Amino acid sequence: MNLTPKEIVSYLDKYIIGQKSAKKAIAIALRTRYRRMCLSGELQKEITPKNILMIGSTGVGKTEISRRLAKMMSVPFVKVEASKYTEVGFVGRDVESMIRDLVAASIAMVRSEKEEQNRDKIENYVVNKIVEKLVSPLPFGASEEKKEAYLKLLKSMEEKVISGEMDDKIIEIEVQKLQVEFNDSNLPPEMAKVQESFSRIFSQINKEDNKKNVSVKDAKSILKLEASSKLLDMANIQAEALKRAEDGGIVFLDEIDKIAVSQKSQGRNDPSKEGVQRDLLPIVEGSSVTTKYGVINTDHILFIAAGAFHLTKPSDLIPELQGRFPLRVELESLTEETLYQILTQTKNSLLSQYQALLSVEGMELVFEDEAIKAMAKLAHKANETTEDIGARRLHTVLEKVLEEISFDADEYSGEKYIITSELVHKKLDLVVENNDLSRYIL
Repeated sequence: MNLTPKEIVSYLDKYIIGQKSAKKAIAIALRTRYRRMCLSGELQKEITPKNILMIGSTGVGKTEISRRLAKMMSVPFVKVEASKYTEVGFVGRDVESMIRDLVAASIAMVRSEKEEQNRDKIENYVVNKIVEKLVSPLPFGASEEKKEAYLKLLKSMEEKVISGEMDDKIIEIEVQKLQVEFNDSNLPPEMAKVQESFSRIFSQINKEDNKKNVSVKDAKSILKLEASSKLLDMANIQAEALKRAEDGGIVFLDEIDKIAVSQKSQGRNDPSKEGVQRDLLPIVEGSSVTTKYGVINTDHILFIAAGAFHLTKPSDLIPELQGRFPLRVELESLTEETLYQILTQTKNSLLSQYQALLSVEGMELVFEDEAIKAMAKLAHKANETTEDIGARRLHTVLEKVLEEISFDADEYSGEKYIITSELVHKKLDLVVENNDLSRYIL
């Protein structure tokens, strides 16, 4: 991914307002991955990623940054919640499963790329299979004239299949019993291999029952899977995916504050929390993890951790783990102006989403600027007087304002409906002013 830090920040700016320091730190970390890959092999081994710890209240953009990173990058990426993991010996997910998740994501990404590269071959395979079923084979010993006519018929039928003209036609195809993929990353690799062995055995049973009558449209999807399994070299895909996960993989570790142990309440916390931190140490520092696709080294995987740290603070993490996240960025709380910008300046903003949804009913939804400012102001006030949930408050505010309009949308078909500041205040003033109501409704 050859994007400069400025380009990465510019992309994130389309979807996330503010948080310049967090965007800058992540942009530099991603660019450093690219710079490292351009160096000699010996120097590459010496340069390890500088892991990042993002600190900020809920709803300020930590998870949104990770979601947008996943969409923009052509490197393996996985987002996990630290609170899901338990110490080795406790029932639950072990921390190594996040690396197995990363490898699975890497394989899916590489396979998708290979399918795109071989799209023409896959499409030709599918079309030829369907044409074989639609056109009877040429009898043995046919004359040259009949052979020529047959070739024209095949060409004509290929064009009809590609154009979708034959989509409703029913044909009989042999449906391959696809091997069941066991992607439970919490299973030990040895057990996963045993399960896959059983699935291969069972897939060979009752082979004669795999003929089905399906439409040409459905046959295209079924045969595409068959074509992919036959034309793609899975051994090469797995090898490349492991390499990519090792050299460019990113793990976004959310809710890391949930495994911190507060010094004030020590003894009342779940004893496995500190154990999870100790289990994370070797993974973050660099170790070898066995997956069903092979062994992966975590030395050069970038870890981005995030947490609200309301009840705990970063210093409540064990010192060794703190040291594994040398870069710290604090995300700012959202102001009234920021909330207004989130509603008006972000790509695919909440307002445009509601406008698109209600346009399905044939109505045009228009928001006056004063109405948008009023919603931002009331959302900010609700955040101040109750729990601060950041930009997520805008969802509840908009739902409250548009509840009746959305319910009666069919009655406004062909009309323009304007959301005014008077309507916003009418719907929200009482709720925001009353703390008890605000807690339950907003």
